[in-house]
Amino acid sequence: MDPVSRLLLVLVLIALTLLVGLPVLGVMNRAFSSEGLTVLQSFVTSRTNRQLFLNTVQLGLIVGVLGTCCAFALAYAQARLRFPGQRLIHILTLVPIISPPFAVAAAIITLFGRTGMISYDLFGVRYDIYGLQGLVLALTLSYLPLAYLNLLGMLRALDPAHEEAASSLGASRWRVFRTVTAPMLVPGFGGAFLLLFVEAISDLSNPLVLGGNYQVLASRAYLAIVGEYNLPGGAAYALVLLIPAVAIFAIQRYWSSRGVVVSITGKPSGRRQRHTATSLPGLWIPLAGFAYAMTALIMLLYGTIVAGAFVRILGVNNTPTLDNFRYVLTGVGNDAIIDTTLLALIATPVAGLLGMITAWLVVTRVQRGAALLDFFGMLGIAVPGTVIGIGYVISYSEPTMVFGVPVLPALVGGSTVFGGAVAIVMAYASGSAPAGQRTGIAALRQIDPALEEASASLGVSTGGTFRRITLPLVRPAFMTGLMYAFAQAMTSVSAIIFLVTPHTQILTSRIYAEVERGRFGNAFAFCTVLMIIVLAAMLAIHLLTRRMRSVQS
Repeated sequence: MDPVSRLLLVLVLIALTLLVGLPVLGVMNRAFSSEGLTVLQSFVTSRTNRQLFLNTVQLGLIVGVLGTCCAFALAYAQARLRFPGQRLIHILTLVPIISPPFAVAAAIITLFGRTGMISYDLFGVRYDIYGLQGLVLALTLSYLPLAYLNLLGMLRALDPAHEEAASSLGASRWRVFRTVTAPMLVPGFGGAFLLLFVEAISDLSNPLVLGGNYQVLASRAYLAIVGEYNLPGGAAYALVLLIPAVAIFAIQRYWSSRGVVVSITGKPSGRRQRHTATSLPGLWIPLAGFAYAMTALIMLLYGTIVAGAFVRILGVNNTPTLDNFRYVLTGVGNDAIIDTTLLALIATPVAGLLGMITAWLVVTRVQRGAALLDFFGMLGIAVPGTVIGIGYVISYSEPTMVFGVPVLPALVGGSTVFGGAVAIVMAYASGSAPAGQRTGIAALRQIDPALEEASASLGVSTGGTFRRITLPLVRPAFMTGLMYAFAQAMTSVSAIIFLVTPHTQILTSRIYAEVERGRFGNAFAFCTVLMIIVLAAMLAIHLLTRRMRSVQS
């Protein structure tokens, strides 16, 4: 640990404390006030609040298990099968990443609601999509790409020699999968389940739009603060929401660490077989059929979003119009587009650098306490966005005082620094940095430490070694982290909805307001514009990455 490394470690710890540590402590402090304790005690005495907790855990478990199974089926089909349209299916499976979660909810209501275009117009059934079944459908489809990418990467990285060795010893395909493939995918299964569980229980917009009588902790905390003006009560609900999220996070890390199997040696000795309809029909037919069915459902939902943006009221008055886009691209709508894009562009490099520097410290510099630093850095995933948003309101509504001296100005509120924009950038970075950290750790562990040692032996400083040796080698992982960070920032809502002020308009908050008022045409137009912006930014980052690779080669 040279002086530069110590300085970076101190800066990272300060940043993580400000982004995650203080908000969580603020929630805990306010939850244990007299009003908050009343709400906490009600989880023991009140059957309603106990049911609220059980509903939240139930929703997280169902979405986690169902989403992991669907993601694995899609990832296995991509990695081990060969079928027409495979590349297109992969791209379409990733579409939910570039849209806010409740865009899917609005499309589901339009298609399958009580007067839905499919459920009522085609089949004459007033199907009640509100409640648990609607939430499971919307959340599973919205967050499916996160688990899919996780499992697909692991399947493609496995050395097929292990499976070939088991087959040569006479093991059946099912036995090979059960005893060889599945154990090596334990970290992937755990990571996918964790992501889906935490995203499901922390999601705020879908329960408000689709929940009906099925209340969960996130929506109850929001209503306590916005509807009842009870900040301690909202903090208490948020604290209870934090318990299952952190518990699942800790269990997943412990389980994954025990189930790690090294399979990438740098010298793969086997060749991966990709099955076709003739070579293995018993596996090809159900998996390829499932991939096509999921893709058709995604195309149906997002086709509804795009089509709904160009008509007056989709399913009621299908007259083509551009009024929805005129509303979106003028006045408050235009301000929301500009503010959101600008803040996301500011937060993206902050999150990318924070994640990459944390990964570098964990892998190459910190020895004692590396696991603790990694855990602290990953708390942005474990802590639900609703908790972060409420924590920011509690911690940064007034100046932070140390020994009576203000060391940090108020960051939340209409009359504070930049109208709350700083707090929004911080919230964006807190949720996006862990993704860069994970990709950075994976990339850094593939680099031989001898490269940095050789640079240091030639008298190059730590900063110079990182800039000239390490950073060019991990640039693809860094750019991937930037892509995810920008998409996450543009589509974030659970934390941001508490931080929006009249001075700072955010797209996802505007979309939710339009959906709540039943103006789905405006909401669909907002979603379409948002997806175009995210796609354009991701394409620009991709082209920049390719150009860097060509210059480097």
